[in-house]
Formats: sequence, structure tokens, C-alpha cells
Amino acid sequence: KPLAVATDINLHAPALLPQDYCGDVHLRLSFYKKLASAKNADQLERLVEEIVDRFGKLPPAAQNLIEVHRLRVLAERYGVLKIDAAPTHILITFRPQPPIDPMRIIELIQKNRHIKLAGNERLKIERALPDPAARAQLARDVLRSLGQPLEATTA
Repeated sequence: KPLAVATDINLHAPALLPQDYCGDVHLRLSFYKKLASAKNADQLERLVEEIVDRFGKLPPAAQNLIEVHRLRVLAERYGVLKIDAAPTHILITFRPQPPIDPMRIIELIQKNRHIKLAGNERLKIERALPDPAARAQLARDVLRSLGQPLEATTA
């Protein structure tokens, strides 16, 4: 799968396995590859368990890395191209014709004053959240509030 196809997630915080946590560069690269190729939440959680078993409690940068991948796994199902989760707002950019019922997006915007359309394919969530994990959780909650993704049609 080309990198250009993957959902781009930016939590505006360091998201990595620090060298002092996992010292072997080849092992780190192996875990990065496994995390990037995880297709669902179960695979991801098994990897997190393996990492914690081997190296101990996740440091903040590693927690952010896991949050990025949790968000990516969910966002891909909703046709999300990019999530830019800054401390003051979150932008969610969908691909054209995402597998979402348009009425769910309209309902979401009508019920939540802090969520707005920003162009044809973007949602802007205006909420100040200094914690990267809280930003990732809010983005996941917003996506889930759109209901189950519709059956994907092959392009």
C-alpha cells in the first residue's frame, strides 16, 4: 500500500518510540512497520501489548504514536485523508464521496455548535485541547458519531 494512500494524522506532538525506551534501531523500525500495517483495533492493541511487555510503560511520545495509529485505523474506514489535530482546533479532511451518509454530517453540525463545515470535504472542530490524546479521542468520537461507514465501493 503506497504511503500516499494512508491517512495523514498530525497531533502536533512528538509521536515516536524514543531511543531511550527502545534502543535497538532495527527493532524500532520493525515496530513502526507493524504499527503502520495494522488494519484494525485488535491488531493494534496486540502490538501495544507486545511493546509494553518488552519495554515497559509507554512514555508520552510512544503514547502519542499509538494514538496516531488508533485514529488512523478508525479514520481510514470513514474515507478520511487527513486529520490535523492542533491544540486549538481539529480539521478532518475526507476524500471525495466518503462512505458516510451526508445527513449524518448535517445532523452532527446542527447538534454541535463547535463543529463546522470548512469547504466541501472538511470538518472543523473548534475546541481547545492541550493534550494530544484528548484531541485524538475527540476526533475518534466525532467520526463514530457519523454512524457506521457505508459499504465501500471500489474506485
